[in-house]
Amino acid sequence: MFSEDTWNQSKGNTRLSVSLSFEDYITERTSSFNERLKWLAANSNKLDGVSLEKGKLSLARLEKDVPEEAKKFSASLYQMLPRIKLTDLLMDVAHITGFHEQFTHASNNRKPDKEETIIIMAALLGMGMNIGLSKMAEATPGLTYKQLANVSQWRMYEDAMNKAQAILVNFHHKLQLPFYWGDGTTSSSDGMRMQLGVSSLHADANPHYGTGKGATIYRFTSDQFSSYYTKIIHTNSRDAIHVLDGLLHHETDLNIEEHYTDTAGYTDQIFGLTHLLGFKFAPRIRDLSDSKLFTIDKASEYPKLEAILRGQINTKVIKENYEDVLRLAHSIREGTVSASLIMGKLGSYSRQNSLATALREMGRIEKTIFILNYISDESLRRKYKED
Repeated sequence: MFSEDTWNQSKGNTRLSVSLSFEDYITERTSSFNERLKWLAANSNKLDGVSLEKGKLSLARLEKDVPEEAKKFSASLYQMLPRIKLTDLLMDVAHITGFHEQFTHASNNRKPDKEETIIIMAALLGMGMNIGLSKMAEATPGLTYKQLANVSQWRMYEDAMNKAQAILVNFHHKLQLPFYWGDGTTSSSDGMRMQLGVSSLHADANPHYGTGKGATIYRFTSDQFSSYYTKIIHTNSRDAIHVLDGLLHHETDLNIEEHYTDTAGYTDQIFGLTHLLGFKFAPRIRDLSDSKLFTIDKASEYPKLEAILRGQINTKVIKENYEDVLRLAHSIREGTVSASLIMGKLGSYSRQNSLATALREMGRIEKTIFILNYISDESLRRKYKED
């Protein structure tokens, strides 16, 4: 985290999305907040599928808007695609994009030759399908475990993998076809638990694995269906801690502006940080009707909504810690400290410290604004459900 002296020297040229003045910040957020509350209070009886009766927020389940004919047409299109061996596909993609050239040797920076490229593709398959290098060697005539282990150790290090992934995503992003799905400015992330057959620093015991151990693959996918960032995390770690790592540190040309997660991908503090860093955050919150909504002013100013506004934002603690919160966000943005490291530390304190509390309160502002927008606009509800 930047020192106070470094922060004072650089804060005039930050890449944060909020004012450096607390007064300007809270005035703007209060205005935005109250504008949404007033609109909802005036229009709550006109919203389809939304009920605010008896102090309870209720949202009707959205009907599917994809006709059965479209599903049948999609299935028929997939049947027209030619079948191809995965090994052939990998080699073709390597030839077209050159992504394999990023797997330079760690000791001499030498690019792989033709023979080494074949070994790299086999190692990628073995690890990607979670069968391991030993079984991959047994299933691949002409290749040995020693060859696979060698390229895995000397060529498939994290930086090389990230650069190869960026080559693939950027090539895909320049094609015309992906823009029928999206423009590459929105994305989502989700974790997938994988049982591991070998020892790993990230392996943990979990009921999902029975008596074994496993890890979670936390993957970020753009609206063009490209996987632009992947991180292996402890399977018992909360996904939310790692959201900003992917948004800030992917090496692709994608300009992500809006990001979706499931419930495990959000906390109030993540809502706060994503706003400070200029991202629009849209988690699919489980049991959203039971979420606690907050006000900046008194809830009694909105009698129609008072029953669902169950808390008040502590602006005092935000004001007292505003400078430090911005310094923290700036440190994360510039890569001085990783978001996952900081979020893990903030969540581990036995007592909430003032910085963590201030960031939580700022996040509650953003979460409430998000939920108010979600309630007020069916098209948003449908969009977030689909994404």
